[in-house]
Amino acid sequence: MIRILSTLFFLTCLSLCTIAQVLTMPPSGGNQKSSITQWIGLVSVTINYSSPDVHGPNGEDRTGHIWGELVHYGYIDQGYGPARSAPWRAGANENTTITFSHDVTVQGKSLKAGTYGLFLEVAQNGPSKWIFSSNTTSWGSYYYNSAEDVLRVETNLVDAPYTEWLTFGFDERLQNSAVAYLQWEKKRVPMKIDVPNGNDLYVKKFRADLNGTTTGFRYQGYTEAAQFCAQNKINLPEALMWADSAISHPFIGREMFSTLQTKAQVLMAMGRDQEAEAIMQKAIKHPTASVADVHQYARAILAAGKNDKALAIFKLNKQLHPEDKFTTHVGLARGYTAVGDKKNAIKNWEIAIQNLPANQKNYLSFYEGELKKLK
Repeated sequence: MIRILSTLFFLTCLSLCTIAQVLTMPPSGGNQKSSITQWIGLVSVTINYSSPDVHGPNGEDRTGHIWGELVHYGYIDQGYGPARSAPWRAGANENTTITFSHDVTVQGKSLKAGTYGLFLEVAQNGPSKWIFSSNTTSWGSYYYNSAEDVLRVETNLVDAPYTEWLTFGFDERLQNSAVAYLQWEKKRVPMKIDVPNGNDLYVKKFRADLNGTTTGFRYQGYTEAAQFCAQNKINLPEALMWADSAISHPFIGREMFSTLQTKAQVLMAMGRDQEAEAIMQKAIKHPTASVADVHQYARAILAAGKNDKALAIFKLNKQLHPEDKFTTHVGLARGYTAVGDKKNAIKNWEIAIQNLPANQKNYLSFYEGELKKLK
């Protein structure tokens, strides 16, 4: 009897487990799941959503019936769940979510790193609102609760090319910002995302990399870190230490044109122009300084409007590299042109054109044009 009862109990449990088992089925309404990730510098932004189409699951054309109808304006009671005043879920099926790997600002307002449910209050007139909620796991907005809102920011619906499938994307992508958008049918809803401390994140990563066993044992890593800081005028005292390490670190330092120039760039960014000038004079006379190195430095000086100084460097380049018959003469031609000495400018353009290297033949017409202007 006990054995029979045990068997019946097992069969009953098996039956209940089988009934309760949930199969993995196609998404509700044919609204396929989608995901997009965009990096803004070192910060990743990921949007997970389900994507309905304008023509619907049965192929019916809903053009002109999306915004204000299928996508309701304002807040409504959807007739299910506890939410009596719900915004649009900004997608279909489960909550649309957005994940930030680091702190950001959205439409100018601060938002901590993390994952948020993403909703949209669509206004018939005036600005709409993106809503970031701490609820990331509910089905749509049937369970929306305004008490779970973390941030609300204003946005505007703008006209856009026809898009069949609801799509999230990113454009206006810059080093420290991007514009995320939802686009469907003939409307687009943007949000500007900024990484206010994007350069600081890179500096933090530089420190970690330079402590590593690979990058930290190469002078190039210190040079690149210092150059980044100089170009962006951030973290300059540490950047100067990195530049010095690239030059004189007892194990990896290399005194050469590129490392000396990097130190000069940092000093310039710090406003220590005389020290930078002294370092650059050493750099352009260093045995590792190539014709092209000195030429490009002189061109930078020329672009800064320091014509006499640029001409002096072009002359020094010729003195240091008398064997060069092209680049040094191009430099002299540019320098003499800048100071108004047409005679010597013409003379040097003619010498340069006569000694045109094979890899410069595509630019012959440009050089001839410069000569023609002077004549």
